[in-house]
Amino acid sequence: WAVLVAGALMGAGDVIAQQLVEQRGLHGHQCPRTLKMMGIGFCFVGPVVGSWYRILDWLIPGNTKAVAVKKVILDQGGFAPCFLGCFLAVTGATNGLSLHENWAKIQQDYMDALVTNYCIWPPVQIANFYFVPLQHRLAVVQCVAIVWNCYLSWKANRM
Repeated sequence: WAVLVAGALMGAGDVIAQQLVEQRGLHGHQCPRTLKMMGIGFCFVGPVVGSWYRILDWLIPGNTKAVAVKKVILDQGGFAPCFLGCFLAVTGATNGLSLHENWAKIQQDYMDALVTNYCIWPPVQIANFYFVPLQHRLAVVQCVAIVWNCYLSWKANRM
């Protein structure tokens, strides 16, 4: 279920990016790009993030405030930087970038995306880890992530 939600919301984020941010209009909408972003959500984001939450809950069990803070530190200090780099690499590869072009794109976009990540995700994750049961965390994140996915789609597909 969580993988399906991740794919659908990655696609929705791309539609929003193309229509509201890039203002492509219906005739200018790039359907293959939306399908690629959905595929990345189904095959990469959903499984990786869902697995990460299970691992994180196993590493740091519980749901006290202190546990939530520890999880956010591990999530945002370790997982987020790695995941973001991998996401940009996967997106570049699916966009047909060569290894050299992909590396240049990652170097261009990574720090800006990471700083933006740190503006959005720590408060969301504190609430998520403290209030939300494990089985619903990915869905909560993906609901909040519709704006984040819009940003990531715009950032990753800007050539």
